[in-house]
Amino acid sequence: MENVELINIEYFLKVKLALAKILEVEEVPKSDKLLKLTLKVGEETRTVLAGIKEYYTKEELIGKKILIVYNLAPRKMMGFESQGMVLALSDGENFSLLVPDKDVKEGTFAK
Repeated sequence: MENVELINIEYFLKVKLALAKILEVEEVPKSDKLLKLTLKVGEETRTVLAGIKEYYTKEELIGKKILIVYNLAPRKMMGFESQGMVLALSDGENFSLLVPDKDVKEGTFAK
């Protein structure tokens, strides 16, 4: 394991993780890594840019439910505003989005 900075529980509890459903996927011009995802999070629609282009096709992503950091401050990337962060794992060889193992309603927050 790499060197990991420890955080206290109060800091961790500030992070809000939510389940989102991918509605649309678009290429980001001039980017080899980024995809622009339109997500449904409860009744809200958000745009999130994610560096997952080399691992997933648009067709594989549409309709998939994924875990996102919901309360991350928006930031501009490649001319678009990203309103969250997609959570994923990589061991250097394999890459996987964090997805629920049961059918949970989008907009549900992690507990």
